[in-house]
Amino acid sequence: MNPRVLYTGDSCLVVEFGNSIDMEINARVQALRREIESKPFRGFIETVPTYRSLTVCFDPLRVPEGFDKLLLRLAEAAEKSETAEAAERKILVVPTCYEEDFAPDIEKVAVNAGITADEVVRRHSARDCYCYMLGFVPGYSYLGGMDPSLETPRLKEPREKIPAGSVAIGGKQTGIYPIESPGGWNLIGKTPLRLFDPARIPAIFLEAGMWVRFVPIDAAEFEKTAVLAALPDWKPDIRAETARKEVG
Repeated sequence: MNPRVLYTGDSCLVVEFGNSIDMEINARVQALRREIESKPFRGFIETVPTYRSLTVCFDPLRVPEGFDKLLLRLAEAAEKSETAEAAERKILVVPTCYEEDFAPDIEKVAVNAGITADEVVRRHSARDCYCYMLGFVPGYSYLGGMDPSLETPRLKEPREKIPAGSVAIGGKQTGIYPIESPGGWNLIGKTPLRLFDPARIPAIFLEAGMWVRFVPIDAAEFEKTAVLAALPDWKPDIRAETARKEVG
């Protein structure tokens, strides 16, 4: 569908690109986000991307061109975003321990797929996954592009507490719980990385539009990395690679 710009209050506009979870639709969302953030207009505050739309927040008292003209400018930029693509992709490397203590639901995923737990690990870590958006709790990643054979229904009864760093599968998507929270996804591993830390700058390393590369590690490596990741000057492994066409 053609992009639509909607009024959502006196300090916010929403640009919609579609009605489905689709990587090409989300690529347009991220292209518009990059365009606005690289050339911010006067009064701009922030953008908030979702699967299919981009919310643009601003101070209406500081927008010199007026509300209606800003809407037209965003509509024109949204149309141009159709062919805009990032030349590089940023990939956050996420070491993940899939061993039993961290993976209470991995056997369920394996049975559902008709494979072994080891094969679940291999397939889950074989593909880079795309971050459509962050939500639910600060830094929670909704990741697409997972091997479709690993699709597993969410739990009928969500857990009240899921440990921070838990790697999970919910339906066709995978994700990482950045803080201890309730949740209904299937837990298949855990990363020692701190995906959200309000005392750190930046508090969240992973952004919508980035990619995640899961790398299997054992329990000993998990403990070693956890110590390093807790240091105040620790930085994650974020790689820039040439973008390529993904399937799925």
